[in-house]
Amino acid sequence: MTAERGAPTGAPGAEKRVGGGLDTEGHRRAVAAEFTRLVHDGTLDLPLPGSGRTRQRWAALTALAERDLGLVRLAEGHTDALAVLAELRDLGVRDLPGVRPGRRWGVWAAEPPGAALEAVPTRDGNWRLTGTKPYCSGARACTHALVTARTGEARGLFAVALDPAHATPVSGSWTAAGMAASDTLDMRFDAAPATRAGPPGAYLERPGFHHGGIGVAACWYGGARAVAATLRAAAARCGEPHTLAHLGAVDAQLEAADALFDRAAAELDADPDDRKGGAALRAMRVRSFVEGVASDVLYRVGRALGAGPLAHEAGHARTVTDLTVYLRQHHGERDLAALGTAALGAVATGGLPGVQERPS
Repeated sequence: MTAERGAPTGAPGAEKRVGGGLDTEGHRRAVAAEFTRLVHDGTLDLPLPGSGRTRQRWAALTALAERDLGLVRLAEGHTDALAVLAELRDLGVRDLPGVRPGRRWGVWAAEPPGAALEAVPTRDGNWRLTGTKPYCSGARACTHALVTARTGEARGLFAVALDPAHATPVSGSWTAAGMAASDTLDMRFDAAPATRAGPPGAYLERPGFHHGGIGVAACWYGGARAVAATLRAAAARCGEPHTLAHLGAVDAQLEAADALFDRAAAELDADPDDRKGGAALRAMRVRSFVEGVASDVLYRVGRALGAGPLAHEAGHARTVTDLTVYLRQHHGERDLAALGTAALGAVATGGLPGVQERPS
């Protein structure tokens, strides 16, 4: 694809500063290089969801998020792709691509109104992808991707090698400062050879779709911890009462989120195939709670510390900006309404513990 596919390794903290801020392009390249290193040295070969070590998986994503949210966005996509492929194999899907050393995967499944990606079958039983896919994180860093595309009215999942002859990142399709290092661009496909990964609907209907959603929340949680670290350091220096009050509130919420991940991982490992039907509700609960915690951390750290860290600490300012954008993978009141509907359904059917009707 580009020279970055074989780029030398480097650390995300090594970008040079320009005009008191950060060299955004240099940071993006450093993140891509670090992502490459993590894939090649096996750091991203994480335990699969439901393997009995799900909490270790989420903790690894949280730790990467504390380092850099752009980096963890690439890492989370890669590890999610490996989990999807493993789950589809377990479900009996055949002819899936191999997970070979050095391949850097993304999962590109966003389908907003507008641009459409179409999959057309070929005479030899394969498929070709044509059209534009938006929100492709790692557009210039990944070598392969799992991509959703339309086959008539259905939505299918396809594995595709990102050959530059058939897949081209659309320059300038991400103009925001937030999450710039995630290299989230539109990707234009032109008759790209692809392999269908399961029947239509397989991507959304498998239990792992919900398990993966909690993995994203683990990344948000790491970002919140990184923002809170600035508050913790300031409180240690000054001990000002209002700063300490905000720190106390932040600390309590982060600890509550951590405990919720413990519980969710234990439940998931006890029922990885979702025979009890609780995966969707569990994922919605965790994501909604963690999004609320992270949003409150952003609010409280800003209230406690003012403009100083945003103006003079480039790393903190970038994390705040990145996390603000990243959290919008949670769809606010729309997702909360879905959670409310699911919670009512759980009460009606005597479902998961933790949802109980209040006495009138």
